[in-house]
Amino acid sequence: MLTIFTTAKPFRGHSAIIQRNAIQSWKRLDPSVEIFIFGDDWGAAEVCQDLKLQHVRIIRKNKHGTKYLANIYDQAQEIARYDVLCHVNCDILLMSDFRRAVESVTNLRDRYLMAGRRWDVDIREPIDFQHAQWEERLRSFALQTNRQRPAQWIDYFVFPKGLYYREIPEFVIGRPGWDNWLLWYARSSGASLVDASSAVCAIHQNHDYSYHPDGERGVWEGEEAQENYRLLEGKRKFRSLEDATHILQGNRLRPNYNRWIVQAQRGSQRWITPIWFHLLDISRPMRHRIGLRQKART
Repeated sequence: MLTIFTTAKPFRGHSAIIQRNAIQSWKRLDPSVEIFIFGDDWGAAEVCQDLKLQHVRIIRKNKHGTKYLANIYDQAQEIARYDVLCHVNCDILLMSDFRRAVESVTNLRDRYLMAGRRWDVDIREPIDFQHAQWEERLRSFALQTNRQRPAQWIDYFVFPKGLYYREIPEFVIGRPGWDNWLLWYARSSGASLVDASSAVCAIHQNHDYSYHPDGERGVWEGEEAQENYRLLEGKRKFRSLEDATHILQGNRLRPNYNRWIVQAQRGSQRWITPIWFHLLDISRPMRHRIGLRQKART
């Protein structure tokens, strides 16, 4: 079956509600699903005991106490019972369409990464999983809200054991860039990249950024974010779901021919941008003589 692994924020307030919602949705994918929570965040041990999850307390962190992605992925691949793993963010609800997608891709591909776009919704209360139509309610709510994130936002990653083992650089979780690197590495290693966005309704439960001292700006622009961006090597190691080799529709895979257009556009930008700035440099004296000097900032 499937090994799911994740990291959590402290189980307090709204974070506790949405994280418990997410985990309980994963447990309903299949009775045999294996779930690991990595980290010693407040309340994690109690939740693991309550929901009968596996808990890995000891993981590598940086000087700010932020978790390293590589250590989590390496440990997960070493201890997972199953050969198919899924890393998913701890605020993502998954339903039966996800299970069917995993089964389809693993039956059709030996070396792959399956990922997909998410749907953003506001959920403030515990979900009633005893209700017979809890999936239909959630799916309808997400589609009516109609806030699906673009192709560079990825919150779940399904792959065979060994794909990333001891290959991930020093990214930290909870900051940008590492998800796009995972897509880049899958393609650079020859694995198929499967976009399951049209087959899977993965629901992201919205939250604030109070877990970072500088809030949302700190998450996206702070010191740790800048280090993650550096590891992308100027977007050379950046990929999105637009680069998928295949698209999953129902239980069938079809080639994604549009990726060639995206890659051509990205390649052209790499050589057009330096040429443009070079032209600006050599034309600067002439532009100044004819009065096209940039206005001084005040």
